[in-house]
Amino acid sequence: MNDSALLVDHLFRHQSGRLVSTLTRIFGPRRLDLAEEVVQDALLKALELWPFQGIPANPSAWLIQVAKNRALDAIRREASLAEKIPELARAFPEQTMPEPHHEFDDDQLSMMFLCCHPSLASELRVALTLKTVAGFSAREIARAFLAQETTIAQRLVRGKRQIREQRIDFEMPSGAELRARLDSVLEVLYLLFNEGYSAHQGESLLRADLCDEAIRLARLLAAHPASDLPKTHALLALLLLHASRLPARVNAEGEELTSYHLQAGIAAQHARAPSYDAIDWENITEQYDLLYQMDLSPVIAGRAPKLAWPRSLKSSITPP
Repeated sequence: MNDSALLVDHLFRHQSGRLVSTLTRIFGPRRLDLAEEVVQDALLKALELWPFQGIPANPSAWLIQVAKNRALDAIRREASLAEKIPELARAFPEQTMPEPHHEFDDDQLSMMFLCCHPSLASELRVALTLKTVAGFSAREIARAFLAQETTIAQRLVRGKRQIREQRIDFEMPSGAELRARLDSVLEVLYLLFNEGYSAHQGESLLRADLCDEAIRLARLLAAHPASDLPKTHALLALLLLHASRLPARVNAEGEELTSYHLQAGIAAQHARAPSYDAIDWENITEQYDLLYQMDLSPVIAGRAPKLAWPRSLKSSITPP
């Protein structure tokens, strides 16, 4: 993949969700397909022009301007959208690029809660959010769900149709309605981070961009008064803790650190020690910590000797 294609892929992850969210607010949820089409056209235009004309000085601003022009073209084609032109101009002012933590924040959060409306099936909520807010492909969503790509594609079409037919509102819910949707939103962020932590697509075993995006969105949730709740902060803390261990997942040669490596290391510590008292329990505990992160199961916890329980478990497990 050349430099321009890599950059477009990066921008797709970091800009498409914001663009789709703002255009959905302007056009309305019933026009979600139109918002996605506008952004997709802008990305395709970049792939078409940048390899020959060179990458612009401000790629994000270029992409936003092209998306804005595509949106204006769509508005001019449909008389019913004519009154949206002033709002579009305010959302995308000339010669400016929206900052990640300002102009788009509320739109993107609202988009997440729109996709996680309780009238939608649980799997559908997660798939829609991964697609529209996080820029996941149908293939990536299918891998996250261990499902067929065609099944996910049909699920996405069904979800958009349901949003359109039920006229689901694009807005941040409150009170009981917020709580009814928040669990699905948090699940989406967990899956997004997990895809980056154990990447199924791309040349790398890790996809730090997906982990970063999950953390960024979790920060937005934690900072918003409507979703500033203990469970939100708990998820953010979990993601940050796992992110701090990302370098340990791959060694200097790019080799993946698997459970087999860790189990072999634990066995080696026992085999090398001349006596029980000489066993390096500190090293074994560190390896069990990593092993437990890879396999969050009671089997791993039960396999660890009492003196080498993962630190994350010592506070919650009572010794037999």
